[in-house]
Amino acid sequence: MKSINPVIEAISLGKRFGQFTAVDDVSFQVEEGEFFGLLGPNGAGKTSVIRMMYGFSPLSSGNIKVFGLDIKTGWRHIRSRIGVCQQENTLDPDLSVEQNLLVFAGYYRIPRQKAAERTRELLDFFALNHKKDARVSQLSGGMARRLMLARSLINEPGLIILDEPTTGLDPQSRHQVWDKLKELQTRGLTLVLTTHYMEEAASLCHRIVIMDHGRILVQGSPDGLIREFAGTSVIEVESPGQELQSFVEQKKINHEQLAGRLIIYTDDLNGLGKVIRQKFCPDKCLFRSGTLEDVFLRLTGRELRE
Repeated sequence: MKSINPVIEAISLGKRFGQFTAVDDVSFQVEEGEFFGLLGPNGAGKTSVIRMMYGFSPLSSGNIKVFGLDIKTGWRHIRSRIGVCQQENTLDPDLSVEQNLLVFAGYYRIPRQKAAERTRELLDFFALNHKKDARVSQLSGGMARRLMLARSLINEPGLIILDEPTTGLDPQSRHQVWDKLKELQTRGLTLVLTTHYMEEAASLCHRIVIMDHGRILVQGSPDGLIREFAGTSVIEVESPGQELQSFVEQKKINHEQLAGRLIIYTDDLNGLGKVIRQKFCPDKCLFRSGTLEDVFLRLTGRELRE
């Protein structure tokens, strides 16, 4: 059920660069307190969408409302109420961890005493107190990413936009960031995420949009999309025989034929899966649960994007 006053409302959004259309008639809503994911392959248009969302890039057509305000006329007020964590490390290498937060607080004209208090809170929340006097160059990748997140929260925003926040992190650091993001959401913060990690989107997001070629392909909950497009179970068969391929075609079973591999999507693992296991592949089948990555690849294709 859509709320009367969503935090973000994108209406027939369009973005063009000369003759190239990067975003084509995109509409969606983000509700208050929701963790919302914007997914797509390289060049799908998701970065163009989020840049328009926080007023960095002008709209070619359509409209965006954030906190009920028109981005075209209310962008200054909107920016004061949002936080943005970009993919690139934009921390000041000449400043300490603590100074990076204090200086950034000055951009919002936060009083010095309040900025110092807020800085202490964020350093504690992101477990960076012991590094407050360290230079950015002395931080690990996970610590630098946590500092970027802390900086995006310095103004106590109601909405935070995360552009691939865990790219390049090791699994331990990635899960630390996930834990902090989940905690922020439980505190009532609205979050918008772009990511290439399907596990990340499935773990964090209540609802996602998958884009390609500037348009929305699907939107819904991760579990709902998995059930609809991949099924609860997946069977991967290496070097499938012609008999199995004929079987899935005759039974009209959802499947993908790849080079040397057959992927079968089903909700009937005990019935259909048992037949396939016993009759066609006693020792060369992989049985697993359907994932958001299956959905993503089925909808956007498997070819490499440059």
